[in-house]
Amino acid sequence: MPQDFIGWFHTIAAIIALITGSLVLAKTKGNKLHKIIGYIYAVSMLIVCATAFMIYKVHGRFGILHFFAVISTITLFLGMTPLLIKRKADYIVQHLSWMYWSVIGLYCAFAAEVFTRLPLILDIPNSYGIFYALVGLSAGAVGFVGSFYFKRKKRVWERTFSKVST
Repeated sequence: MPQDFIGWFHTIAAIIALITGSLVLAKTKGNKLHKIIGYIYAVSMLIVCATAFMIYKVHGRFGILHFFAVISTITLFLGMTPLLIKRKADYIVQHLSWMYWSVIGLYCAFAAEVFTRLPLILDIPNSYGIFYALVGLSAGAVGFVGSFYFKRKKRVWERTFSKVST
């Protein structure tokens, strides 16, 4: 079945993106390793987003997770564009900020995917209300924690890279 292949391709690309995105967040920025891992992340995220839209075509519905795939695609492009254009003095900070949110968005999607499967695992009758509550709570919690760290990181990036990029 095409759905199974697309689903597995989507899942494998998402796992690669989770690993490489986490490495990029944790490792030193700007060196050769960062760039290689970053490109692997970007390509795997493009695959994740593209396959999300293919899964949409298989199911015939555009759901909330597909809406976030649109947001994720936009965030990824906004993260890569500053590096390609290099027009603004703070292009490195812009790149880091958007790519950080790209990874946090992926963490949110992962949390939502895991938590929306809980009713099935716990044998609880699932409904759209439970589904949307689990998506909102899990993604919201991860996004909240991510925003806390983002504020701290962005200050460091501004001090470190504003001088480099001007």
